[in-house]
Amino acid sequence: QAKGTKSAKRRLKKLSGRENRWMTDVNHRLSKTLVQKFGSNTLFVLEDLTGVSFERTDLPKALRNQNKSWAFYQLAQFLTYKARLNNSEVIEISAQYTSQRCPKCGTIKKSNRNHDLHEYHCSNCGYRSNDDRLGAMNIQLLGTQYISGQEQPKFELTTNA
Repeated sequence: QAKGTKSAKRRLKKLSGRENRWMTDVNHRLSKTLVQKFGSNTLFVLEDLTGVSFERTDLPKALRNQNKSWAFYQLAQFLTYKARLNNSEVIEISAQYTSQRCPKCGTIKKSNRNHDLHEYHCSNCGYRSNDDRLGAMNIQLLGTQYISGQEQPKFELTTNA
């Protein structure tokens, strides 16, 4: 690469699209598998990850952007068109508070989540769970609210006066 020879440029061009082709293939396979596994008339509920940062300041500078390269948008697009072909639907819901809300009592408190241990512990009712599992449970609840007729379900932080 440093010498700029013709063979080096050819090699770089060949490598340049490899990751994108691999990610596209993974997204196609995953979306196809989901639609086939759950069949028709299924509601797929995804978090709207627009503007969400996957910054990893604990990694060396050279590796920090690797997490940002995953094609969440592309996966959502593939899943959406394949679901429609199978009489299913995909909705995107707000990601706000999905990993901070207790599914048992509804308390929203940021300090209840321990990022380092991937654990959620509700200070109000004592409920404990993995924080990713908790987020999935809350996303499922928002999907249920959508099915019940709420057009844009989301969690909101309420202040007790």
